Amino acid sequence: MWKFPYKTIPYEHQRNALNESAVKMQWAYFMEMGTGKTKVTIDNLAYLYLQRSVTAALVIAPKSVYTNWESEIEVHMPEVIKYKIYKWNIDKPKEYYKLQEFKHLRIFLINVEALSTKRGFNACVEYLRENKLNFVTLDESTTIKNRSAKRTKNILGLQKLSHIRRILTGSPITKSPLDLYTQCQFLSPELLGFSSYLAFRNRYAEMTDIPVGSGRYISVPKYYKRLEELETKLRQFSTRIRKDQCLDLKPKVRQKRYIELEGESKNIYNRLRTSALAIVEDSTISFSNKLTEIVKLHQVCNGFTKNDDGEIMTLHKSKLNALEETLDETDGKVIIWANYLYNIHEIKKFLIDKYGPESTVSIYGEVSVKDRKNAVDRIQQDPSCRFLVGNPTTGGFGLTLTAVNTVIYFSNNYNLEIRKQSEDRAHRMGQKGTVVYIDIVAKNTLDEAIMKSLTSKGLIAAKTLGEEDLRDWLL
Repeated sequence: MWKFPYKTIPYEHQRNALNESAVKMQWAYFMEMGTGKTKVTIDNLAYLYLQRSVTAALVIAPKSVYTNWESEIEVHMPEVIKYKIYKWNIDKPKEYYKLQEFKHLRIFLINVEALSTKRGFNACVEYLRENKLNFVTLDESTTIKNRSAKRTKNILGLQKLSHIRRILTGSPITKSPLDLYTQCQFLSPELLGFSSYLAFRNRYAEMTDIPVGSGRYISVPKYYKRLEELETKLRQFSTRIRKDQCLDLKPKVRQKRYIELEGESKNIYNRLRTSALAIVEDSTISFSNKLTEIVKLHQVCNGFTKNDDGEIMTLHKSKLNALEETLDETDGKVIIWANYLYNIHEIKKFLIDKYGPESTVSIYGEVSVKDRKNAVDRIQQDPSCRFLVGNPTTGGFGLTLTAVNTVIYFSNNYNLEIRKQSEDRAHRMGQKGTVVYIDIVAKNTLDEAIMKSLTSKGLIAAKTLGEEDLRDWLL
């Protein structure tokens, strides 16, 4: 590569990633959060533009992330390049046409959720047709792992209009190796060498049928096979970078704090468990109803339940007491992740009552974009603010929280991607200290089953990606 006019000097691993991918028509940056995959992608776009290989870019990213691209482009785009950015606005869907009048690099940013809509999809189609020498980036590419989702079908529909394609994610496998199919299909249907998902699935998974109600069955993986072969294929069109390979970050420290369900809570849990087992084994009951029963069990683990009218009943404070004891032993700033709104409100009230109203900020679904930014600024910069309470599904993506050294999981769910993303808010470039991760787990309950599931998924993902050192996948 000729002397490239970097605006920000890359780390060695970023330079190597760019050299490896610079002129490729399709490439995957499987780079863990915090290793700078966005910068590499921006440098790659700039390189191709200066080579006159592209004239425009389309960036598709989750809603919580895509606006960050504007600031990242400002930071990393070489000074010699003139560019113009338009961010998707559903109320002004045609405004991106203004980009066509610009004679230099044109960049269209759109959130992946908009690709579920006809307006969003049509805007991308028209933009790509008008700009045939395009560079299309799909950030957090696991957002299209569901083959049946409308946005997946629409994004795959853009593939033929795309000139050069990139996908980005730190965790390409969140549930199983089968997650890879649609991500790689977006890059090119030929990369994996299969004409259909069924052929891909049969090559790498042994399937079994399970009942889902009303006499229906679905096929689910029994075990995975030939993962070394799949890993070899991935290496031909991807860069895999882990933080422990390139960043001077201290290893994660993991702890568990156990609580036990007692008295009436234990009785309710056992009754619900018996009922749930019967429902799960009943082939006439729908899959969604079975999931509802599992959620009920998990809620009991976390101190509450709902009656038939939707009224919340508090059962115990065991996890909250364990949280208080943990915080009494903890210095510095803390993130507390919880999956249920009831628990988030409960934790917020406890923290404010004990540590004062300035001590706590929160990020969850009901919090506005403006207030989320303020929450991040305060936990990062304000000495009086010590705690961030949030839902990992909402706050676990696209945030930098390196002022934090303790991350507590009040509860978990089965999604490995959410777990890893939420962990990496604190453990990333800019972190100077050791980050301690503490799981509060109800012993001999669904809580432990969830932890085992996350570990199992992590091990399978690591094997598929050719990672011999599996320590960071073990939860």
